[in-house]
Amino acid sequence: MFKQLMCLGVLLGFVTSLTGCASIMHGTSQEVGISSAPTGASVSINGVDYGKTPLVAKLKRKDNHVIKIELAGYEPYETTLTRKVSGWVWGNIVFGGLIGLVVDAMTGGIYKLTPEQVEAALTKQGMAFLSKDDTLCVAVVLKPDPSWEKIGSLKRKI
Repeated sequence: MFKQLMCLGVLLGFVTSLTGCASIMHGTSQEVGISSAPTGASVSINGVDYGKTPLVAKLKRKDNHVIKIELAGYEPYETTLTRKVSGWVWGNIVFGGLIGLVVDAMTGGIYKLTPEQVEAALTKQGMAFLSKDDTLCVAVVLKPDPSWEKIGSLKRKI
């Protein structure tokens, strides 16, 4: 009788360890690379200072995260990492069943954060860039930089 209970306990422990498949396979947090052009910009995630670009932040999968990148003289850049259901959910359906799905949903292992990389192209304050098909960029300037060389101007036709 004791051997049967012991075997049952080992089997139950093994089955329980298979639940939460996504949590086991890819964890409850995710590393997200954050970079900017120019580099050295301050990064805050959900209002908490994380350092300067480039950096890698380890973030919980179960939450959405607001990333703000700032550099003096440049317009701030802000984006949101959103959680999406990971492909590992199928492992739960096959191996972990309902318990595995619940465990992974609670821990965040069922999710992945997108985008996986954040690349901010910072623009100087007072300047906006309009681009079409990444082939032609037009700069609209509210205040010109004195170091710029004038190569032409547009005149209004009457």
